[in-house]
Amino acid sequence: MPTILIVLGVTLITIAYAFILLSKIKKLTVKNQSIKEISSYIKEGTYAFLKREYKIILIFILITALILALLGLIPALKEIDGVGIYAAISFLIGAFLSGFTGFIGMLAGVKANGLTAEDALNSGMSKALKTSFTGGAIMGLLVVSFGLFGLSSLYFIFDRFATNINAVQVVAGYGLGASFVALFARVGGGIYTKAADVGADLVGKVEASIPEDDPRNPAVIADNVGDNVGDIAGMGSDLLESYVGSLISALSLGFILVNSGGNSYYLLFPLLVATVGVLAALISVAFIRLKEWENPQLTLRIATLLAAFIVVVGAAFGSYLIFKTFKPFFAVFSGVAVGILIGYIAEYYTSDSSKAVKEVAHQSETGHATNIIAGFSVGMRSTALTIITLVLGIFFAYFMLKTYGIALAAVGMLSTVGITVSVDAYGPIADNAGGIAQMAKLPHDVRAITDKLDSVGNTTAAIGKGFCIGSATLTSLALFVAYAELAGLSSINIIEVNTIIGLLIGAMLPYLFTSLTISSVGTAANLMIEEVRRQFKEDPNILLGTSKPDYAKCVDISTKAALKEMIIPGLLALLMPFIIGFLLGPGALGGLLVGSLASASMLAVFMANSGGAWDNAKKLIESRSDNSTGTDCHKAAITGDTVGDPFKDTAGPAMDILIKLMSIISLIIAPIIIKVEPLIDLFLNLFN
Repeated sequence: MPTILIVLGVTLITIAYAFILLSKIKKLTVKNQSIKEISSYIKEGTYAFLKREYKIILIFILITALILALLGLIPALKEIDGVGIYAAISFLIGAFLSGFTGFIGMLAGVKANGLTAEDALNSGMSKALKTSFTGGAIMGLLVVSFGLFGLSSLYFIFDRFATNINAVQVVAGYGLGASFVALFARVGGGIYTKAADVGADLVGKVEASIPEDDPRNPAVIADNVGDNVGDIAGMGSDLLESYVGSLISALSLGFILVNSGGNSYYLLFPLLVATVGVLAALISVAFIRLKEWENPQLTLRIATLLAAFIVVVGAAFGSYLIFKTFKPFFAVFSGVAVGILIGYIAEYYTSDSSKAVKEVAHQSETGHATNIIAGFSVGMRSTALTIITLVLGIFFAYFMLKTYGIALAAVGMLSTVGITVSVDAYGPIADNAGGIAQMAKLPHDVRAITDKLDSVGNTTAAIGKGFCIGSATLTSLALFVAYAELAGLSSINIIEVNTIIGLLIGAMLPYLFTSLTISSVGTAANLMIEEVRRQFKEDPNILLGTSKPDYAKCVDISTKAALKEMIIPGLLALLMPFIIGFLLGPGALGGLLVGSLASASMLAVFMANSGGAWDNAKKLIESRSDNSTGTDCHKAAITGDTVGDPFKDTAGPAMDILIKLMSIISLIIAPIIIKVEPLIDLFLNLFN
């Protein structure tokens, strides 16, 4: 009881602080009329997309909640806690908090982008940095506080007041709800933002030879809207469900240990580590806001390392105090260390100062094909260091506390997610501020400030994507172990035919999912390109700067295309565990999870880092003093960037959600599929 009260108290304080920051930002007004007008276009487009997206997601949420509730009425399933009215309530709350967190974070982002541009105009780097970081910090604080508050509240209520149920299995529905929204938000937002970005770049920069974020480009507002719906709202929902998933896996394995006669703190320790992480995010954000900073990269790095230090110290103290041993601490520490190292590896392969990015830029001098080849090479090469780092972390955590140690490593990595999201969400705000500065035709020194903020934002985004991939892999592995325990699988026989089928289908799924999402971006980008060309052709005054483009039409194209194209990939991820589990049995479903985990983690690393390398190679060429902009070399780099855009911002991030969502669905249906005979066996028995 006192432990849960501490958890709830810290989360409520953090929620209150986040809303105080939000209220402070909302009270500020943009005085420059050009900035104000452009910001209003971005805000209007962002609201319009999220409103329509959430309406579609709501339909699927209500249907799924109804199915969960009705399954609990089936006599054979009444004893299974993963379904029924309690599970449906948990699912609805998880879905609501995930969507609400994304919406509030986006609200802060669209308010902060105009304020950042004006601060860069009137006050300089320090104030602009503080404003953009504050906008991102609101999302970061809400991700961890809402995620932990919802989970711990539900666990406490069901454990204390609902009799004869496994509270851990019930609150798995909370994770399913968060994953559900995250999938559609990440995929839909990713399709939207990259369709607009690709369309704006290929017609504006390549064909019309106008600068990025030029107000004459009809797709430029849609591009900036995409930063908000994909990289802020989508990313926030994504990491909230990662965070919740890691805690559910640790609680599930802790419950098994407690039932085997272990200390009850095996259940509460993960919640305490997460609470320290929430406190660490709160302290780090408050510390950064206390003083004026001029160096964006140093500022964000200090915030990240300070949060990690607080988590490590807190975990060490709690581990010895509760268990009289440092083994749980070392498991947590391995996750924290792996998270930081994976971020640095991503930076190593994607920073504009890295050898890899310089090589991609150099290869652009000989054409489009060599640029693409170089980017592919960098992405594929980057998987080695990333996966080796993950493997070492997994081995160390397992050595400490077996499978429970792996779950604690996942919790440790995600314990710093509050500051990670704050830093990651800062990037799109800085990017939008730069776009607004360009469109508002602010002085060159303003754009120089926003470009510096944006450049750091690109690096933090690459680090954030590496963190997402690492945390998704650890979380999915821990969820798989929890699934195996619930399904009674002490081992999986990989030479058993059903398992082989599940394994191969699982390995194939990320490729099919990637194909669907990239194809969706291509379809939407085609529509965008045709519309931009049409406007330039029908109204030549747009390029002369004497006529205003139809921004709303491009926003509408991206919105409709994204909402239409996100449904099939989403249904694929949702239905596949049911199909394999009920058709081929629990062993085959285990094979599906292993195959998809191995395949998706490699693909995600490859796409994130190749996309980041292509992006920064283009920016490196644009930053040269030899007038490289507009040359064949620059155009080749733009081609690479447009190929990398759906890699790093749509398909890559979707891999993380794919494996986590399938894992948590499998965890929920595990008690059901072990009660029924696989359909394939029933079919074969007809012929025997």
